[in-house]
Amino acid sequence: MKRITFFLAALVVAACGTNHSTVKDGNKYVPYDQRDGEEAVVYFTRNLSAEGLIAAYEQVNGEISGRVGVKLHTGEQNGPNIIPREWVKALLEKDLPEATIIETNTYYDGDRYTTDLHRKTLEVNGWTFSPVDIMDEEGTVNLPVKGGKWFKEMSVGSHLLNYDSMVTLTHFKGHTQGGFGGSNKNIGIGCADGRIGKAWIHTTPGQPNQWDIAEEEFMERMTESTKATIDHFGKQVTYVNVMRNMSVSCDCEGLAAAPVVTPNVGILSSTDLLAVDQACVDIVYAMTAEEHHDLVERIETRHGLRQLSYMKELGMGHDRYILIDLDNGGKRITAADAAKGLKPFVQE
Repeated sequence: MKRITFFLAALVVAACGTNHSTVKDGNKYVPYDQRDGEEAVVYFTRNLSAEGLIAAYEQVNGEISGRVGVKLHTGEQNGPNIIPREWVKALLEKDLPEATIIETNTYYDGDRYTTDLHRKTLEVNGWTFSPVDIMDEEGTVNLPVKGGKWFKEMSVGSHLLNYDSMVTLTHFKGHTQGGFGGSNKNIGIGCADGRIGKAWIHTTPGQPNQWDIAEEEFMERMTESTKATIDHFGKQVTYVNVMRNMSVSCDCEGLAAAPVVTPNVGILSSTDLLAVDQACVDIVYAMTAEEHHDLVERIETRHGLRQLSYMKELGMGHDRYILIDLDNGGKRITAADAAKGLKPFVQE
């Protein structure tokens, strides 16, 4: 790590303080009937295809206008589990012809660590049908974190300010540090720039472990980063989660990702960040023990459920929702209904 990164990180940590009490609930799943509050709306389709992706997006695109950034995890070179390029291409051609895919460089030294390496990886992975903006290519900007306990502001790629709306297009899966990676992770880590913002989230300054911040504290820091971005966009942000090829590993692990053993499910969309991530987690927990064992173990051992409870505490959405089945005339269903009759995963 460059010394300047740790210096800047130290300034922010000092400004915000480090002696925070943290609710240790990240390994405890809260059933639906034990939650309170109003219900958001989440749409669901089992149609894992370009058509399904388009159908899910078109339910939640009412506030998307102006210059649009599509926040997508484009993956390490030849990564096997990312959202298929053909699906994204079809969505952009039909509904978002002027949009730009937006990304940031990584905090770890790999195929996307520098802008030059990142652009080579984009080419290898076939993200050549659309402009791709590496948002921290020309520096960073700080966005305020309203109500945060770890941060007063978050450092993001400076190009984020060039967009009026953001479509969060997320491959839902496990995650080595976060337990699971949904829309919250896609934004919180994916919009933070590669040298400053990601360091603030992952690393305590002055010690050698790049990934020492973990469990509940990590979930809270990541979520506060997300809040900075979604507060910036206001109503002009929406969320689509694709529950396909759900390894316990993030797409940042590329070919080294753990084999997929969890069944494919479908695509969910919402204008409510917490609701869409919560619904995905609920569907995972509604699977049979054999189907969800590895993914639930990954979520709970990393205390990843703190993402959900902290989003609720920060007013970032609702953990109760109406789940609308797009395959059956808009019928209201439960997460258990969505998890019925799943087929064992087969690599395409």
